[in-house]
Amino acid sequence: MNATLDGARRLTLGMTTIAAASGVLLMSDLGSRQSSDRASQAESNVRRIAAVQHASLEALDDGVAGALDALAARGFGEGDDFEVLRYNAQGDIATSNTIAKEVTSADLDMILTVSTLSLQTVANANRFQSSPRPHVFGITSNPFAAGVEISFEDRLDHPPYMAGLGSLPPVRELFVLLQQIQPEARRVGLVWNPAEANSEAATRMARAVAEELGLTLVEGNAETSTSAGEVALSVMSRGVDVLWVSPDITVSTALEVMVDAARRSGVPVITSLPGSAERGSLLDLGANYYDVGFVQGTLAADILEGRDPATIPIENWMPVELHLNLTALEGLRRPWIIPDSLVRRATKVVDASGVREQDVPPAPPPASLVWMRGES
Repeated sequence: MNATLDGARRLTLGMTTIAAASGVLLMSDLGSRQSSDRASQAESNVRRIAAVQHASLEALDDGVAGALDALAARGFGEGDDFEVLRYNAQGDIATSNTIAKEVTSADLDMILTVSTLSLQTVANANRFQSSPRPHVFGITSNPFAAGVEISFEDRLDHPPYMAGLGSLPPVRELFVLLQQIQPEARRVGLVWNPAEANSEAATRMARAVAEELGLTLVEGNAETSTSAGEVALSVMSRGVDVLWVSPDITVSTALEVMVDAARRSGVPVITSLPGSAERGSLLDLGANYYDVGFVQGTLAADILEGRDPATIPIENWMPVELHLNLTALEGLRRPWIIPDSLVRRATKVVDASGVREQDVPPAPPPASLVWMRGES
């Protein structure tokens, strides 16, 4: 009997101890949960955007910088109440898809994409979300042909949560310039990736322009940057006078390999990607991608301040700039002459003394984009 009473007392004491300990734990957890709730409430006041780019290229880096500078100019600079999450797929499509799934399912106020591949992966992931994230794109050649439900015929016919601008490369202007500085050039080599919508758009333009100007486009396909050099050598063996690098991310990431392949054949490289001259090309004629990014960021700021992206038309804008590398004239099998008038037009010139930037007034956005400058 006494043993039974002793057991009951021990059981009661044990239950009391457990209850007391549980109370302490609950109070401790309550404090933790209250702190967590306060942190979540504070975090909810932080505006968060993701900046997504497909690869580490100067053009894409400039676009991101321009967009973030435009946001900062409108009061959305990184700080206590504004956070920028940066993503870079480093040229890998599987990584790009993973990033797209992550950012479209995250608690974000906006997604900025730089490059056509980033536009495509984010747009494709976003459409499956119950509440798609606002998405502003830029640094893409032809968003109308990217397969992301943007109509060329009706610029307001696009997903209501999406806005942005395209920048078609000035292919005709580049080929006309080519003929002016080297009238004997007839065969233009091109290595490109058919899987890239922006590259396909540039190639289609080049085919039409080449036929118009009496040029022959000698093409080779490279699906990866590692195969681009081998394809370039194959193109070189077909007797080209110049190698053109279009706005193709796959090939652009292997630009030095392309330049080396062309140099072995004694021909220059021309590109539609300013920034390539410092890496060995002779001539770049393409967009000022910082300016394109700045317009993209201005548009993003408008939307963060309440503008409905469904009311914004998708436009095309190409602020063209010229870069020259006079040291690339050495070792060419045919003499190329860059006139002084062309040198004066260049915003950046590479010569024996180094790299110098020249003050050339930028082209303003056309009237059709006046809304992007906040003037409407």
